[in-house]
Amino acid sequence: MAGKLSKVNLNNYKPLREVIFDTLREAIIMGELKPGERLMEVQLAEKMGVSRTPVREAIRKLELEGFVTMVPRRGVQVASLSVKDIIDVLEIRAALDSLATALAAERITNEELKDLKHVNNQFASYVEKENLQNLIKKDVEFHEIIYRSSPNEKLLQITNNLREQVHRFRVIYMKNQSAHKGLVVEHTEILDAIQAKDAERAAMLARKHIENQEQAILNSIGKSNLL
Repeated sequence: MAGKLSKVNLNNYKPLREVIFDTLREAIIMGELKPGERLMEVQLAEKMGVSRTPVREAIRKLELEGFVTMVPRRGVQVASLSVKDIIDVLEIRAALDSLATALAAERITNEELKDLKHVNNQFASYVEKENLQNLIKKDVEFHEIIYRSSPNEKLLQITNNLREQVHRFRVIYMKNQSAHKGLVVEHTEILDAIQAKDAERAAMLARKHIENQEQAILNSIGKSNLL
């Protein structure tokens, strides 16, 4: 486990516990630390070049946010993702994305539409290059532009509460290369509906987009040990 992590940047402006928290959270989200894997304070502190105190504080925060769990007689381990977890979170995301996309179709500005087209083109380019890291980044940007274009601050606040869990599922889904070209098609259809100001179609496509991801992730459970 500890071999997957490196020393943290002690010159970072954030408090050390936050730097460690961010590092461990990213490792969990990206699948470098897998569900069920034990997190041992001493090993983590040695590998990251810090004392045990900030590691302990970071682990507490990870537990509060649902990334790790305390298991009797085993200590701390990366939280597993159950089928119910996936369904619960993605059901909510499907509803939120549907609403945000409908509002974007009605309210998007010319500048926001230009940004959305640009990001969609970049996403398609990274699919061709099979660049997973940038592909994930552009998928995040695509959906964030839609939410900003709503523009509904309460909606943004609600979706931000789900951000990390959604991102963890996004990474699992994006690791399946066979799904990438389908995502390009779905994103382009959503973009076209927004540009046409067809709120009803945009909402339907956004919901279907998330439902497809949910089904693909659920299908992967029986084929791998990711969850």
